[in-house]
Amino acid sequence: MGKVELRIENDQAWITLNRPEKRNAIDYEVIDLLNEKLDVIQTRSDAKIVIITGAGNDAFCSGGDLSVFHQIHTKTDAREMLLKMANVLYKLFFFPKPTVAYLNGTAVGGGCEIATACDLRIAEKNIKLGFIQGKLGITTGWGGSTYLMERLNNQEAIQLLMSANPFDANEGIKKGFIQNIYDRENFEQWITTFTRQPVGVLMAYKQRLLSQHDRPKLYKHVLEEIEDCSTLWETPEHHEAVQRFINK
Repeated sequence: MGKVELRIENDQAWITLNRPEKRNAIDYEVIDLLNEKLDVIQTRSDAKIVIITGAGNDAFCSGGDLSVFHQIHTKTDAREMLLKMANVLYKLFFFPKPTVAYLNGTAVGGGCEIATACDLRIAEKNIKLGFIQGKLGITTGWGGSTYLMERLNNQEAIQLLMSANPFDANEGIKKGFIQNIYDRENFEQWITTFTRQPVGVLMAYKQRLLSQHDRPKLYKHVLEEIEDCSTLWETPEHHEAVQRFINK
């Protein structure tokens, strides 16, 4: 089993982040595999909709793997890593088929950024969410704040980002970040309401959604976000905060 699994059946393409022992954290290999899986799905006529979830019952994705990315100390190296993952999420945001994040467990930091890049976010009942990057002395850096401001009104988005506080699925519903709360069985039933439609219908509506966004302008904002994050990455505040988190 690889770090990212792809299963296509019943017109659904399931991408599973498969590092449960690391709370499905992102490392360089996961970034490459996510990119590869999206390219495969794009060519498959038997995949009408993309679902991203996490392996196990505890985590959707805990963000970047601190044991790997904490080794990055300079702005230049941070920018390189951030851009690599940001390009994957840009591809996900503008993917021609509908995308759904099924939040089967905790989604914090970069995990929330992945979820935000998807069209819809469906959560299990007792999960924790949070754009907690501020607690680690950095901003979002994979495009998450850029996409959040496209998904929510600016006032809701800025509160989630600036507070860096965790929130639950019910609060996510109220803020418009989460669309529904379903267990796995009900989620799988709900997803068939999409796959009953021809893929051409789904892709046409997805294109209407994407046409609302100015692609060059959005990518410019993502690059500005990367610049902010990479600048903060090399500060003592960030590395001290990460060390405190690791030592907990």
